[in-house]
Amino acid sequence: MSSSPLTAKRFLTPLIIAWVVLVTAQVFFLRSYFPFFPLYTVLTDSLLSNFLLLVAGLLMLNVTKYYLPSTYQYTSVIAACLVLTGLWLFVSNTFLKIFLGDSEVYAAFLKNSLIIRAGFAFLVLTILTIAAILWYNWVERQKVEQRRTDADRLSREAELFKLRQQLQPHFLFNSLNSINALIGLNPQQARRMVQQLSDFLRGTLKKEESQMISLTEEINYLNLYLEIEKVRFGNRLMTSISIDEDTKELQLPTLLLQPIVENAIKFGLYDTIGETLITIESTKELSELCIMVSNPFDPETSLPKTGTGFGLSSIKRRLYLLYGRNDLLSTKTKENIYYTIVKIPQQA
Repeated sequence: MSSSPLTAKRFLTPLIIAWVVLVTAQVFFLRSYFPFFPLYTVLTDSLLSNFLLLVAGLLMLNVTKYYLPSTYQYTSVIAACLVLTGLWLFVSNTFLKIFLGDSEVYAAFLKNSLIIRAGFAFLVLTILTIAAILWYNWVERQKVEQRRTDADRLSREAELFKLRQQLQPHFLFNSLNSINALIGLNPQQARRMVQQLSDFLRGTLKKEESQMISLTEEINYLNLYLEIEKVRFGNRLMTSISIDEDTKELQLPTLLLQPIVENAIKFGLYDTIGETLITIESTKELSELCIMVSNPFDPETSLPKTGTGFGLSSIKRRLYLLYGRNDLLSTKTKENIYYTIVKIPQQA
């Protein structure tokens, strides 16, 4: 398992505090139950044994930093704590004999307390080691989760960008074909359409920099697109835009309405004759911006279905990537009118 970048420095402050507590507790214990020991003996015993225990604890922290065992390997951790306890007991006992061995009373006390000292040291080292392992594992999981979150975010952003880019060629090819047809018949209209198309594409490049814009900005941009379409279809295309005052500053994903309106024009004009009215209405419903686009269609020649075409399916996918919901885009028909309803949740 990969090691955590954290070091024992993370634990140094709490370890020092715990060490001071242990030293104080041991001094208090020895002075209470063995008052005949000189203060020098009590302090030396407590400071020396606990200092070596602190060193052993830091050693285990550094080991677990580079080696995090899995669940079934915890027996090896216990074994390591036993070995380190034995080593600590041997070293501390040796040094205490060197510094305090002149006293026969203390030497007897030291011999009789070996088992208690070993048990206490083993308990401390085991608790410290397991706590360190749990901490390092938690940090590692957090890092893995963060990497997964970053990867998902980058993936969503890439897919959103791809969806937005895929919508442009379809519209661009249609516009260029219309310009090509107008060049011979009406050069002035062709020049006008080229200028409008240039403004529209320039706006597209600017909009790509932001993810969310106000409804007012989106409608202004949509009008550029509609002007181009009106040049293509002439008097056949009529539009009605009704924006509720409370919705003008509400936010929605940039370039969201153009493919929806393009879908409405496709079903409204391609399979019908005469004038076609495309309506766009906005309302606020609780904490959501609701936009409804409607167009007439001929039931005998056009059979619109929910999510028909790349435009609506890409919008539905885009809304899911942004809001994690599949119910934000819906379609319905009533008599010979086709409705597309999109809802945009608003942040509080």
